Amino acid sequence: MNTKKLTFTIMMSALGSCLFLISYVLGQIIPGIVAIDFSLLAVFIVGIYAGPKAGFATGLIVGILPGIMFGPMGTGGVLGLVALPLGKSFTGLTVGLLDRGFRLNSIDNKLRKAILGIPATLLAYIPEGLFTCAYFTLLLPLILNSVIANAIVITIMTKAVAEVVLMSVIIAILLYNKGVSNFISAYFNKTPRNQAVNP
Repeated sequence: MNTKKLTFTIMMSALGSCLFLISYVLGQIIPGIVAIDFSLLAVFIVGIYAGPKAGFATGLIVGILPGIMFGPMGTGGVLGLVALPLGKSFTGLTVGLLDRGFRLNSIDNKLRKAILGIPATLLAYIPEGLFTCAYFTLLLPLILNSVIANAIVITIMTKAVAEVVLMSVIIAILLYNKGVSNFISAYFNKTPRNQAVNP
């Protein structure tokens, strides 16, 4: 991973962590509220624009804070601290690979690019979704009562799927917006001054 991708990964990881924190704090402050967690949005963006390795790294970093909150500070213990970052990293890796398959960054037609962004985002969540189901149905019952774990997985997965659907629409809007794509592309393609070739 080059310096630009590393910097982009760190910035977007910070954004994803902040988005999770806002969701978590809102859920604690306002009882009964269903706080939407958009932390994966940063992971999707990095996977699409910087590739699978950067997407994997971003997912891993973004998953640390939820891993702590729902792991050692929640009901998952050390298991949650390992599993949550790993699950999010699967999404970053998958969306990066799907971007290569769909060639989203090389499509000139904005509408086509935006439309393809929706299935790419939805499909990218499948590995994490399957991993999350396995975590709650196979691993978490080792710590919690299996009935409680099964009840949690239904709630978590319903919320997660709704969030990913919303994020797929946001990703489509970002891909449709030529200004966003040009800005990020220019960031990766800009030549540093000390490397510029003199005429």
